Amino acid sequence: MHKDRAGSPERAWQEHSGPVVDQVDGFDVIECRPCGFTHVVPLPTPEALDEIYRHDYYSREKPLYIERYREDLEWWNLVYDGWLDSLESLLPPDRRRLLDIGSGPGFFLLRARERGWTVLGIEPSVQAAEHTRGLGLEVVNDFLTPDNAGTLGPFDAVFMSEVLEHLPDPAGMLALAHGLLAPGGILGVLVPNDYNPVQQAARSVCGLAPWWVAPPHHLNYFSPDTLAALVERCGFRERLREATFPIDLFLLMGENYIGNDVLGRQCHGRRMRLEQALDRAGLRDWKRRLYRCFAAAGLGREVILFAERPAGAGDSA
Repeated sequence: MHKDRAGSPERAWQEHSGPVVDQVDGFDVIECRPCGFTHVVPLPTPEALDEIYRHDYYSREKPLYIERYREDLEWWNLVYDGWLDSLESLLPPDRRRLLDIGSGPGFFLLRARERGWTVLGIEPSVQAAEHTRGLGLEVVNDFLTPDNAGTLGPFDAVFMSEVLEHLPDPAGMLALAHGLLAPGGILGVLVPNDYNPVQQAARSVCGLAPWWVAPPHHLNYFSPDTLAALVERCGFRERLREATFPIDLFLLMGENYIGNDVLGRQCHGRRMRLEQALDRAGLRDWKRRLYRCFAAAGLGREVILFAERPAGAGDSA
């Protein structure tokens, strides 16, 4: 049995045990029985993560992130429109208050505001929060915690893209999101879909190491089913399950972009051109149906889950 270094005994899922599936950079990757999903042990301390995400992530780990975001913004807005279409399909038209947890440079918030949403971001990176404010948007430059969560909300939608894989306690973050949502509100969660069939095939056929295992930045590794189980355990009811393009297919076609930034950008560019062409052809809804089929089959580079915060006995009408 492994214990969380942070030593928070109040949560049963911080007692970690299960078979080891990989070992990378001094970390074991286990299929954790108490948690119900795969993650690394030992888990970094909250103090270590605070330093990484407040100051180092965009300057050291992703120095070109914002620049490339701007280069690809037309495609990103197409992606954001898909997220917002899903949220709007699950909410009445008078419910348009959105919190984006881990809002990054703020472009999703900007797109949502352009579509009539009232928006707020929360983002620990100083650099990303400053960029968001430069877009004329409101953002809280901090981690979401029980203390500051009480000063926010309620919201009709809470979205978090590429957040849960970074956290020692993803269930705790989902509990905070649950408390921030008004009854009937919608949670949207996007995480990498790791140990998926295409990755495993590329690993077997191409002899690749598990490139998606990246501690201490990526701690948790979800599938569509394990993410859904965690979200439902935290009090939500699943409404939609979607996926993103299975870009790992390029590896099986002989395009080994792992560690090759130039080739990786080329493969990403092909994916962008495909999705933009489908949109121009009037096939946006068809693509969404296709990607939902990917999610049902466990495919897609990321999984996106939309879940409802049900009304409880103590909620006001």
